[in-house]
Amino acid sequence: MTMQDSIDALLGQAAEIGGVPGVVAVVTDRDGPIYEGAFGKRDLSGDAPMTLDTVGWIASMTKAVTGTAAMQMVERGKLNLDTPAADVVPDLADPQVLEGFGADGEPVLRPAGRPITLRHLLTHTSGLVYNLWSAEMARYLEATGKPAVTTCERAALDLPLAFEPGERWQYGIGIDWAGLMVEAVTGQRLGDYLRENVFEPLGMDDTAFRITPGMRRRLATVHARTPDGALVPIEFELPQEPEFEMGGGGLYSTAPDYAKFVRMILNGGAADGNRVLQPDTVDLMSRNAIGDLRVQPLTSAVPDATNDAEFFPGVPKSWGLTFQINEQQAPTGLPAGSLMWAGLANSYYWIDRETGIGGVYVTQILPFVDTVSAPLFHGFQTAVYDAMG
Repeated sequence: MTMQDSIDALLGQAAEIGGVPGVVAVVTDRDGPIYEGAFGKRDLSGDAPMTLDTVGWIASMTKAVTGTAAMQMVERGKLNLDTPAADVVPDLADPQVLEGFGADGEPVLRPAGRPITLRHLLTHTSGLVYNLWSAEMARYLEATGKPAVTTCERAALDLPLAFEPGERWQYGIGIDWAGLMVEAVTGQRLGDYLRENVFEPLGMDDTAFRITPGMRRRLATVHARTPDGALVPIEFELPQEPEFEMGGGGLYSTAPDYAKFVRMILNGGAADGNRVLQPDTVDLMSRNAIGDLRVQPLTSAVPDATNDAEFFPGVPKSWGLTFQINEQQAPTGLPAGSLMWAGLANSYYWIDRETGIGGVYVTQILPFVDTVSAPLFHGFQTAVYDAMG
């Protein structure tokens, strides 16, 4: 069976039996797409079909794009990976570590012992963590009335640290701060900078923080998985006039658009004759940047938004400059040293620089690591490597 036939059968059946509302998948090599498919509906309450150009919220797939912008600034000498980030964004000058809560329920804070760097921010070792996978930070938000990061309110980023910078890996809002650093040294809003320096060079015409009228006509609805396993459309959209553009999770895009970004990384920083990053920078981004630390499982603190999350349990995983790296071959056939990550609404991607292929998979379902969509992504990835022999 060809790659086209096996993936079509897998994804088509999942959409047909209602396991996912709709799904788009693309596989690319260094030259262009080698598989494209779209199945199901954009919204289960309507008739509009999922198409290749369907727009979805790609959430934390945004991180690698913002990381690319930050590394462009490193190349140009405007940012440094290992000097204090507060030199560029003074709000990070006095980080406080959350020690716990007093008898009155108030947070107990102490000054951090070392500064936060851009490297910390890009690798999730800064101590700035998401409330979604930290019961302590969820309690802090509740105690202080701080908004969630998806409000795109600037106050959402003013959080204490869960640990000393560099002490461990824990997923969080660091790349939102990296986006603010890019803004500080360019004098541009992050979306404007990305449009000029990443999206236009790569031909990513359907990727933006703000949903254009043309994108909205093709927008898929986010669905929620109910406790009985059913899928229901929900009202969910990021603020379209955000106080800050969320470099950690704010982009809307299409699978073919994101595949162009994947292809740029596969090609060492260039695509269609346009260079976005230098080859040495891509090599640096693709290597373990956290030393002996390892990526840890994410334990849900907000079950409506996310299930517990870990890709390839039992496989040790490090982190590069915005990508997860599996240190051993994954059960799907993904070679050791490959790059990957995902978005909260169950979108996923991988970049296999050894084989020269990458994949993008987009559904719009909450909670994260959906009981059907996440295994379907792994099945998609397995089908790709099976077809390649």
